[in-house]
Amino acid sequence: MAQQDGLDAPRDLPDSAAEHRTTTVEQGPFCSARCSCGWRGPARRARSLARTDASKHVGS
Repeated sequence: MAQQDGLDAPRDLPDSAAEHRTTTVEQGPFCSARCSCGWRGPARRARSLARTDASKHVGS
């Protein structure tokens, strides 16, 4: 089940950064971050780590 974690890019960022919309997806005991650009983070046991992965991706 996908969950929106409020990690969407703020509207005041340049267009290239605003295109990144991240979510976290839970699969059994694991959670991973995914982005609308096709990027996927590694599977994590802690949701907080998946959210950190997503934040780092949007910031890069």
